[in-house]
Amino acid sequence: MQTPIEITFRDMPSSSALEAAVHDWASRVEHVVPIQHCAVVIERPQKHHRHGSPFQVHVTLTIPGREIAVTHTTRPEHEDPYLAVSDAFRAARRQLLDFVGQRRDARTAT
Repeated sequence: MQTPIEITFRDMPSSSALEAAVHDWASRVEHVVPIQHCAVVIERPQKHHRHGSPFQVHVTLTIPGREIAVTHTTRPEHEDPYLAVSDAFRAARRQLLDFVGQRRDARTAT
């Protein structure tokens, strides 16, 4: 994968395993459409005393003609940052597929 990926950790220590998961998901998404830039922010915004701390993942993908931005928060009962990363990239992939489908429809309509 040749796409530059910026990974930022907020309110939590950085993790090489989590970075590897982000790179893996970004390479999967890149099969849909070439990505020019990818920025990922993984954060643990606040500590909930009853339910643990949910993770938030912000994914911004720049592709030719569009920028896709996704923010995903795990449910408090799921304190897994890997789940938040996978869900955020799945949402971004769905948006990319919708965009590619719209572009194809526009080309065939003319």
